[in-house]
Amino acid sequence: MPGSSLWLLPPKSHRLNSILPTLIDQTSSHFGSAHRFLPHVTITSEISPSTHSPNPQAWLDSLEISSGDKIEVMFEKLASEDVFFRKLYIKCHKTEGLKKLAVLCRREVEGFGEEREAAKWATESYNPHLSLLYHDCPSIDASGLAEIEKLAQSTGVNLNGQSDLGGWSGGRLVLVPTDKSIDQWSPIAEREL
Repeated sequence: MPGSSLWLLPPKSHRLNSILPTLIDQTSSHFGSAHRFLPHVTITSEISPSTHSPNPQAWLDSLEISSGDKIEVMFEKLASEDVFFRKLYIKCHKTEGLKKLAVLCRREVEGFGEEREAAKWATESYNPHLSLLYHDCPSIDASGLAEIEKLAQSTGVNLNGQSDLGGWSGGRLVLVPTDKSIDQWSPIAEREL
């Protein structure tokens, strides 16, 4: 994936921080994928490393994120696409706070510096989701989705956005250099929201 990405993680104290890595591990094992990654909702990608160099933390802290915006991640359902990074994922509602954050962050990507372009992208293209599987296989069929739904339910994750295990409020925005191999995807800057 070219450039760096901004990911939204649950707050440090949220129970999903211990549950979601297990669900990703079990899902990846079930489908024979070697890829493991930090559970996240991608806010935007394709940020040029020169944008946040030489001090990624200072750059992340400089983003004008309003503390008044309520940023909520609400799970919606399991889904699969024939795309490596969206092979199997929890689709999330495009809440107003999440959309506003996506617009603000997308403006950091070349070609989206104007509010209008970033807003159009957030409305038409942004698909908030939490990946459970990265894999080079066909999209997951209905029976595979049903198996993972049972697995998610057994961990307590609520795929309908209900209860505290159906998403989160706020969280941590992290900057990840996603132009490296997946096993090297680690945050280089973090900000509490």
